[in-house]
Amino acid sequence: MDTRFHTKVTQDWQDWIREALVAGNAPADLLLTMKENQFEEGVAREAIVTALFGSAVAPVAAHASALTPFHGRLGDGHVLRTPDRDIRVLLRIARPTIAVLDNVLGADECDALMRMAVPRLERSAVVGVADGVNTVMDIRTSDGAYFQRAENELIRRIDARAAAIMRLPEEHGEGLQVMRYGAGGEYLPHFDYFQPDEKGSQPHLATGGQRVSTLIMYLHDVEAGGETIFPRIDFSYVPRKGQALYFEYAAADGSLDPLSLHGGAPVVRGEKWIVTKWMRERAFPG
Repeated sequence: MDTRFHTKVTQDWQDWIREALVAGNAPADLLLTMKENQFEEGVAREAIVTALFGSAVAPVAAHASALTPFHGRLGDGHVLRTPDRDIRVLLRIARPTIAVLDNVLGADECDALMRMAVPRLERSAVVGVADGVNTVMDIRTSDGAYFQRAENELIRRIDARAAAIMRLPEEHGEGLQVMRYGAGGEYLPHFDYFQPDEKGSQPHLATGGQRVSTLIMYLHDVEAGGETIFPRIDFSYVPRKGQALYFEYAAADGSLDPLSLHGGAPVVRGEKWIVTKWMRERAFPG
């Protein structure tokens, strides 16, 4: 029996992927079909992502030169000061701008956020590229709970801390969103920024402007799987309670970095809990 895996996606398969997506098939179903046809998972994922978002070498911005490494907003040094605690920087990557941060949340804060989220959890949605409407899709298999900015003391404290880390005013931040992924839950690779040329992005860009940075805070250690992955730079982060992953994708001139493509790998055992803060280029009615 031949157990070799395909490491190249032929033109016929590329055409099949595009046609299947246009027909409304879920990316997760396409991935399963390709794995059943002996494609390496990483190869299959990249082919599906390329069909959705374009090639890794094709910059979203009009100016390719603007995508050279730029000095991001995150503070220098190994320690970031916030109003109520010091945050340790464990790792930095120049492009895309990424940092792994420690001591972002206390264990008690993580537990409290999970308790608060449970009664609000609903199936997570994604922004539709055609109409901008939040839509439940199989590329994101999680439950989510949304919190208005500063709606209680705990949220107010975390909002202020996140703003200090991300070095933008609190009013630029969207409300915190807690997400829970059960066994098998994942989020296929995607961009956090709004695609400027997509019709569905326009209502979101008109309110607060483009997203510029993300802070993912981890509320729970995952038994196995659930890594946050950046497939175009072969980087993955293993969730650890109280830590956070910070990354940027918009330069000062508005150019966007396609290397910021990221996703959540499937949870193999246990649950994955995160809380995310997105920052906009202008004030956002959160």
